[in-house]
Amino acid sequence: MGCDGGTIPRRDELVRIKKKPEKKDKDAELAFRWKHCTIRQLPLQEPVVACGLGRLYSKESVLEGLLDRDTLPESAAHIKNLKDIKNLNLTPNPAFNANKAEKGDCYVDGGKSPYICPVIGLEMNGKYKFCFLWTCGCVMSERALKQVKTSVCHRCQQAFTEADIVILNAVDEDLELMQERLDARKAAQKSSKKRKNKTESTSTEANDKTNDKANDKANDKEEVLKKKIKKEEKPSTLPKKNVNRNEAEDPAYRKAKESYSIAKDPKASEVFKSIFTSHKSADDQDRAHWITYNPFYN
Repeated sequence: MGCDGGTIPRRDELVRIKKKPEKKDKDAELAFRWKHCTIRQLPLQEPVVACGLGRLYSKESVLEGLLDRDTLPESAAHIKNLKDIKNLNLTPNPAFNANKAEKGDCYVDGGKSPYICPVIGLEMNGKYKFCFLWTCGCVMSERALKQVKTSVCHRCQQAFTEADIVILNAVDEDLELMQERLDARKAAQKSSKKRKNKTESTSTEANDKTNDKANDKANDKEEVLKKKIKKEEKPSTLPKKNVNRNEAEDPAYRKAKESYSIAKDPKASEVFKSIFTSHKSADDQDRAHWITYNPFYN
């Protein structure tokens, strides 16, 4: 039953040895990290975003994680709101065709990346270091930033500092450096908020003071106008004419009243009173009067 010369056994078939643990393929792991979302572990879908530590996400998965924080893994626990992520401006790779069907009779290059560096054309597949700028979100290779030293973005011409450079999928020492830069950016944001609040408070206080001064001036003007009006409304201090009460009470001096009648005036003569129809002689009058023009006919 075997070992009779017809078979050649190997050593591992005759001697039992401990199996070595399986090693991860570093290239496959790198390709997976650069093409898949950190939260869902699914292929990246546009719009693609990144956090301050350089990890890649699909924006849809980040929004779902913020709505239900139980779905967020520990690697994304530092994301508290949308201010902790940045939309990436990626440059598509013209040689990448995701819609092309894979055939068994041809070679398929799985290392092709859908994005490249806009400056020197390197593919973003994990073999080269890539980074993005926190100020504008433009993605480019680290080699491009080192070769062309400038404080302005190569793509959108927006200014940036060294603290704004975030390395994508950073590990080991780079990850520690990204954590330090993330803390520095947060501290700078807090200090800028405090400065804004102070300036706003000082500006509001200055506006309040100016408004108070204007109101005081307006009130003073109103008081001056009121005093002028009161002075004008005061009765004149000229001496009044002496008027006899008996003359004031006499009906001859009260002609403006409705009850006044010329027939009751004691100072008027009878001849003057006979001119008017209110006189007692008017009852016997049978023709038109030449003064009062009564409607009598001759």
